[in-house]
Amino acid sequence: MQNDPLSHGLWEMTAPPAPPTSALKGEVRADVAVVGCGYTGLSTALHLAEAGAKVVALEAIEIGFGGAGRNVGLVNAGMWLAPDDIIKRLGADYGERLLGLLGGGPAEVYALVDKHGIDCELVRNGTLHCAVGRSGLAKIEERARQWGARGAPVRLLTRAETAKRIGVDIYAGSLLDLRAGIIQPLAYARGLAGAAIAAGAAIHTRSPVRSAERTGKAWTLATDSGTITADWIAVATDAYGVAPWPQGRREQICVPYFNFATRPLGAELQAAILPGREGCWDTRLIMNSFRFDRAGRLLFGSIGALRGTGLAVHRAWSMRALKKTFPQIGEVAFEAQWYGMMGMTDDALPRFHRLAPNVVTFCGYNGRGIGTGTVFGRVLADHILGKLSEKDLPLPVTEPDAPALPALKEAYYEAGAQIAHAVGAWL
Repeated sequence: MQNDPLSHGLWEMTAPPAPPTSALKGEVRADVAVVGCGYTGLSTALHLAEAGAKVVALEAIEIGFGGAGRNVGLVNAGMWLAPDDIIKRLGADYGERLLGLLGGGPAEVYALVDKHGIDCELVRNGTLHCAVGRSGLAKIEERARQWGARGAPVRLLTRAETAKRIGVDIYAGSLLDLRAGIIQPLAYARGLAGAAIAAGAAIHTRSPVRSAERTGKAWTLATDSGTITADWIAVATDAYGVAPWPQGRREQICVPYFNFATRPLGAELQAAILPGREGCWDTRLIMNSFRFDRAGRLLFGSIGALRGTGLAVHRAWSMRALKKTFPQIGEVAFEAQWYGMMGMTDDALPRFHRLAPNVVTFCGYNGRGIGTGTVFGRVLADHILGKLSEKDLPLPVTEPDAPALPALKEAYYEAGAQIAHAVGAWL
């Protein structure tokens, strides 16, 4: 993946190979062209192909190159916002529809993994949202109440119960969400690609879209060595989008997030730390996350970019913070390191846009890309196939907007995380 160990790290090291693909060449006709081969684009292509549509997916670099191949691998339900906040911002109709769909996001991921036999280290034992102090505990108590009122299988754990599940007594409590799980994210993306190809979709990598032109009711997309003419375009680039449809990138603040992975720990440590293999993240403003992979590597991550001075700063902080969080592991050695970008919208909600006639997109996943992208891909396919009208979508149709001072905000997140980690902040 670009021969850059900082871009995809452990996931590139351990994922099964991607299905063979090549650049688009010549002139191709399709019912639908999908732009972007992350979770959304691959889910869209798979569901369209299974319904009998002729679909061609274009990826500028490689399958899973963007956020799909760089994230932590937590298959979470819902969004960052608490359920009642989503209702307040979207209204009851759209809000409950979105909550229902994304609350079931992990289940859709699991169903695709099972149906297509995707080897992606899936563990379905839930996730733990860990409370730091009284304010953190109050936050997860309220989330537990709101999800519980909707019948979700969530449970508030005491400090002692949390310590037993994690292996250390440092959190005031935690919210166990049994809908959620962990996954090898790049392996899942590559598995979706293989399933889409098996269903009849064509996938072309190294094929960035250079231009889009509408003639009559059809669109023609041009790449460096070919063209696709299609009736519909599904834009699935989210925060990594560029021309001719850069709106998804422009209306989000890109927040960097890094991960370090230890060498596989010994059997005794693996039994003592996260014995249930839940994925964890906490309530800090500069969030920490941790989990195991299948081989017993402990992954530890936080906000920040592994570039420039950030690489040394975040690496040194991760070493100290990991040892302080899990003192029983002693001296650790990191085997892999990588980072990517989370696209965050101003109101922490995703978007649905009609960018032009028969050109549609979802974007703005706010750090919840695995389940959200999978579900939204299926929804895009159903909309294109005529199964879902615009009024039945989980989000209203809106015009792309841009946040205020995006470059300044992005610099603030990156520099702020580096300063915090440089001075040793971790609690």
